[in-house]
Amino acid sequence: MKGLVLDAKWDPRPDYKVSEWEKETGKAISGSNVWRYPKLEVRDWSDPQVGPHDVLLEVQACGVCGSDMHFYETDEDGYILYPGLTRFPTILGHEFSGKVVEVGPEVTTLKPGDYVTVEEMIWCGRCTPCRNGYPNHCENLEEIGFTIPGAFAQYIAVDEKFCWKVDGILERFGEKKGVEIAALTEPTSVSYNAIFERGGGIRPGHFVSVFGTGPIGLAAVGLLEAAGAGLIVAFEVSPERRELAKLVGADYVFDPREVSPHETLMELSKGEGFNMHVEAAGVPHLTVPEMEKALAINGKIVQIGRAAKRVPMFLEVLQVRRSQVFGAQGHSGHETFPNVIRMVASGRLDLSPIITARYNLAETVDAIAKATERRDGKIMVRPQW
Repeated sequence: MKGLVLDAKWDPRPDYKVSEWEKETGKAISGSNVWRYPKLEVRDWSDPQVGPHDVLLEVQACGVCGSDMHFYETDEDGYILYPGLTRFPTILGHEFSGKVVEVGPEVTTLKPGDYVTVEEMIWCGRCTPCRNGYPNHCENLEEIGFTIPGAFAQYIAVDEKFCWKVDGILERFGEKKGVEIAALTEPTSVSYNAIFERGGGIRPGHFVSVFGTGPIGLAAVGLLEAAGAGLIVAFEVSPERRELAKLVGADYVFDPREVSPHETLMELSKGEGFNMHVEAAGVPHLTVPEMEKALAINGKIVQIGRAAKRVPMFLEVLQVRRSQVFGAQGHSGHETFPNVIRMVASGRLDLSPIITARYNLAETVDAIAKATERRDGKIMVRPQW
């Protein structure tokens, strides 16, 4: 079959100490410190093998993620920008929907013809974090499109336990549109996990800011609107994305280069500050100091964006404002996937306006290059086109 394959050179930075685990597994814990000179191309790849508990999916739609851009982009020394767990070569792509075309002999929950979306984090269920209910922090984690073959391909095989049926979404939107909206489940679940599971959610009427309205930030805006936020203020440098933020529920959207974010937030809240700040821009060294200056009493900062940077913080502010900072990773567990699917199927959450471009599988490198312009909402690849 065909797939978008990323290959890169294992060439750890001189000051990066490679662990014995990394040497044994070939996985880099910090990809941006190890992988150099990435090469992306659509080429032949072995057909997926279906195990006893696996289903074979014909990929219907797969979204381009910020991490895919960070594989494509490099720093001045040729290292990828993505700072997380990686192993190459592999097929990229992890935000997807698919149609079941074959099932393993021990599969009990799915059948050919079912439409599903899939968790990206392949947790083991046996390590201590998994057994304690923290699958996003699995010690034996594999990640679709990061360490194992992903969904910028014609087919993918996955264990049935990571699949969630999307019948309700297709019933509401129809098959053609529904499979694209179903592919938004994974990034939306990342925001859901951050806001409601890790950050503890908001109360209806709370004031919330969202820094960065790429797909994750746009999903955050949509979720906050559905949850009854009293005021949603977003900050985004792209004019196109500012308009998308308004479409999915932001009350005000500003270019952070043209205003002082914390002064704007304090003015809009009449000096009381905002109850929650969501960092989805991936530049916390710039955004968190602004959030810190606009915290309501008992306010929260939720970090979703990935960036290998230390952030200056004045902890006295957290003490005086009775505030908290929450780190968020992943999307698995805690009813997150099914709850997002229910919200979309009910019509209470419609992120379809953020899908702004579509490409076929042969054009996937072009799709990722287009995404690096940071003007689109969500770019979809349709492998069956």
